[in-house]
Amino acid sequence: MILKLTIDDQTYDIDVPAQMMQEARAFYAKMDSDMDRGWQMSRYWVEKPDQYQRCQIVADRILGAMHTENRNMVALMSGYILSRVEHVQEIVVDTSGDITLTEIVA
Repeated sequence: MILKLTIDDQTYDIDVPAQMMQEARAFYAKMDSDMDRGWQMSRYWVEKPDQYQRCQIVADRILGAMHTENRNMVALMSGYILSRVEHVQEIVVDTSGDITLTEIVA
């Protein structure tokens, strides 16, 4: 599956193998469990992040993985979004430091 990711003026097509997403199901469930306890989103503490906010959180992790050129983490986190948002078309990642401005286009 392909996730279109836009960071600043660059657009990337992240190819996530279906097998990777299948093998990561337990990992994704653990991520959801961790986020169930709340999450710091920029300046705000979110008690129970909804699915959109969870994807914003994960998109921020993708941004960090892109900066460190960790391709495996980019694919793994992209797989999370693809597995949680049906018909996701694009993620527009905010780079100003406010993850609440990241857009998930479905």
